[in-house]
Amino acid sequence: MIESSPVSVETPVPTADTLVMGVGNYLMGDEGIGVHIAHAMEKMPLPHYLTALDGGTGGFFLMNYFDEYPTVIFVDATMDGKPAGTVTLTEPRFASDFPSALSVHDVGLKDMIETLYFLGNVPKLYLITISIKEMVPMYIGLSNEVEQSIPEVIDTILKLAEKIHH
Repeated sequence: MIESSPVSVETPVPTADTLVMGVGNYLMGDEGIGVHIAHAMEKMPLPHYLTALDGGTGGFFLMNYFDEYPTVIFVDATMDGKPAGTVTLTEPRFASDFPSALSVHDVGLKDMIETLYFLGNVPKLYLITISIKEMVPMYIGLSNEVEQSIPEVIDTILKLAEKIHH
């Protein structure tokens, strides 16, 4: 007689339904804060419903992610005249609600969002911006004010994602 061990049925791991996409140019100082945030979050233990991604300076190549995630939280720098390091959460409704162009990636991001609206494939979008004073070409560091905003940005993301999920 052959004994068989009980079959273990594993509970499927829930897939993340919220994507944090940090965008920006990592080689332009504070303009890359979104990418810095994504990198920091990729190293953290995140809730099962949350995934972080470095969206870099990409535009249309990121569109595939919008099919996979019903909710996307963008993290980006903005030169809005507010003190450097100011964190702002908005719920953009149109591509024009995204920050004014800082570099080429913003044009791509706005174009991508407009295309999503055109195709009718728009996830729930949130935008967290971090105010910056200037871009510094060929510099991967961050100013003190912007770097000090990182814990606040991550806390804002985690609280927003938890609210969305529950």
